[in-house]
Amino acid sequence: MTSAVPEPGPGYAASTHAAAGPDTDVVAIAPDPEVAAGIITETPLEDIFDADVHAKAQDLIARYPMSRSALLPMLHLVQSVQGYVSQEGIAFCAQQLDLSDAEVSAVATFYTMYKRRPCGEHLVSVCTNTLCAAMGGDAIYRKLQTHLGSEEQPLGHNETAGTPNEPGSITLEHAECLAACDLAPVIQVNYEYFDNQTEEKAVALVDALQAGKKPAPTRGAPLTSFKGAELQLAGFFPEDEATYRADVDGPSQAVETLRGAQLAQERGWVAPVASDVPLPEVEKK
Repeated sequence: MTSAVPEPGPGYAASTHAAAGPDTDVVAIAPDPEVAAGIITETPLEDIFDADVHAKAQDLIARYPMSRSALLPMLHLVQSVQGYVSQEGIAFCAQQLDLSDAEVSAVATFYTMYKRRPCGEHLVSVCTNTLCAAMGGDAIYRKLQTHLGSEEQPLGHNETAGTPNEPGSITLEHAECLAACDLAPVIQVNYEYFDNQTEEKAVALVDALQAGKKPAPTRGAPLTSFKGAELQLAGFFPEDEATYRADVDGPSQAVETLRGAQLAQERGWVAPVASDVPLPEVEKK
């Protein structure tokens, strides 16, 4: 049906938006129906987020003077349940924090650590920023794309080899700076570091993950699953001290990282001390 041609001169709209009718198929009109499939469900939140998750959500809220400040860890909490931030996860956070779905979505879509598609058991992040790329990061990423996919259909950014959430499944992503330039090129698995990588080392790493093994990171805590890492990022750890230490303790420094400080100590180098300079006068208004 052709709409009427607007008449010249000022005109005032009766409303500034048109609400979708009750029969609108949101999935069908999405730009990519395959991506949209399953994002709208009728599953009650209680069937997804049980009493334990509700208790953890209230625990998070109690840690902050304003409840909305708990949004970031709460998004990690829901991601630890489903392996991504689903539409149900958005609604859960909104209900717990008395926010709108739009407010929660604005945060969840801003930060790349919150995934909008189901992730694999492991998230493999390949640094492709400047130094890592120059040291071989780009080649490592391309190698893993074809190794986890195929020459004809390489695995894409944030795509999963295997069934998401199932044992041995891997989600691959290229990441901006992982803050380990002295150990380039680097890979993270569930945010734990694997330094000084090569194409061969990277292939052996993902093969081990797919086989159900958990290779020891170069430094940092022992490897866990993506969901396990998300629970830790939400701020929840084992209450037993020995188990807690076993889960999180590990060497965080590397020889390369400390070398500059060691040279400075050996050679007596110190940073110049700033003189106590008075602040300039500020014109009063």
